[in-house]
Amino acid sequence: FDVIEYNNSNEYGILSKRNIEDLIHNTRKLDGQSDKKNPQDFALWKKAEPQHIMKWHSPWSLGFPGWHLECTAMSSKYLGEKFDIHGGGMDLKFPHHECEIAQANACFNTNPANYWVHTNMLTLNGSKMSKSTGNSVLPKEIISGDNKLLSKAFSPSVIRFFMMQAHYRSILDLSNDALVASEKGYNKLMDAIDNLDNIKVSNKTEFNVKNWISNCYKAMNDDFNTPILIAQIFDVVKFINLVKAEKAKIKASDLKDIKTKLNEFVFDVLGLEKNKSNTSNDKIKSVIEILIELRDKARNDKNFKLSDKIRDDLKNAGIILNDSNGKTDFTIN
Repeated sequence: FDVIEYNNSNEYGILSKRNIEDLIHNTRKLDGQSDKKNPQDFALWKKAEPQHIMKWHSPWSLGFPGWHLECTAMSSKYLGEKFDIHGGGMDLKFPHHECEIAQANACFNTNPANYWVHTNMLTLNGSKMSKSTGNSVLPKEIISGDNKLLSKAFSPSVIRFFMMQAHYRSILDLSNDALVASEKGYNKLMDAIDNLDNIKVSNKTEFNVKNWISNCYKAMNDDFNTPILIAQIFDVVKFINLVKAEKAKIKASDLKDIKTKLNEFVFDVLGLEKNKSNTSNDKIKSVIEILIELRDKARNDKNFKLSDKIRDDLKNAGIILNDSNGKTDFTIN
């Protein structure tokens, strides 16, 4: 692909904001450059060595398409000459995506994508992932917990929630502590959503629901700013918990709007799911509620030794009882 010729009528570097003159000046002299008209040119087709596994007959040689052409061929075949969003890592912006744009313009006279979304890197415990140093983890190992760097297994939704707390263009550091913290936040969010069905409504609302909904949309319209969206979501989680504790009030219509939009933003936009443990916890919750009733009876009978034992044993099992306004609810750690 003749980059200089292309740049005479187009702009090579339009995505990465690189200047063609600078590229010419900074191009290194590498092996294999003798086949090129200009050092900046890239291969559309490569002649295959005898040992190369994938090769096809062509008018030019027995060979295979260049890396950039492979992607242009696939995207144009399956998505069309023009599609909406093209993603990839920041390291692919130049030269790979720049070359895709050049090929599409030369072939179809159009930039292939309306939007280019480039994600940043994921580090592990503050360092670059590396198999040679042992500082690496596979997705399946996070889900199974089968990695010495992790203290336990984490569900796919917890992992997703962890990643959504950083903007996609920011470097994100993965660690056991960060996943544990994300799991606590995720569980708090799921508990709040469950609590929406047990909210006592009033004749007024002490929360600006319309403003909250607007701020959530603004966050996503700001380059998919998921950290801001999650911050907005936890503003309403805090309010839900206040209403449940009867320290704030909400009207039925506003409760309905919060329930609808919270479910949309959490499950549709962020793509989170309730863990199987969340969806199968109804029986466990029923058992805990029975124990709470037994504890209430023991307290009414002034059998404080038994009521304290129920509370303490549940706490040891990771179930915390919260007494407020004559009622008892619980959280599962």
